[in-house]
Amino acid sequence: MMKTWKSHPLYTQIMETLERKGPMTDTELLDILKETHEGVGFNELNKTLMRMEIEGRVYVSARTKGKRRVELTESLKE
Repeated sequence: MMKTWKSHPLYTQIMETLERKGPMTDTELLDILKETHEGVGFNELNKTLMRMEIEGRVYVSARTKGKRRVELTESLKE
């Protein structure tokens, strides 16, 4: 099986989704991402969110056990 680059990377999709819909839980975000990125799971989402948080693009905070809130720290339009 040959792997190809996604025309719309997960990183960009997360930014656009949060810009459009506002802060949400990680499970809500994963459900939305699964519609456009086949096979994406929590592991890949967590790695991408961690990279984005280190870069200062998103803020991830613990809500309840097993749920996290994800929000943008900046707008795409900036």
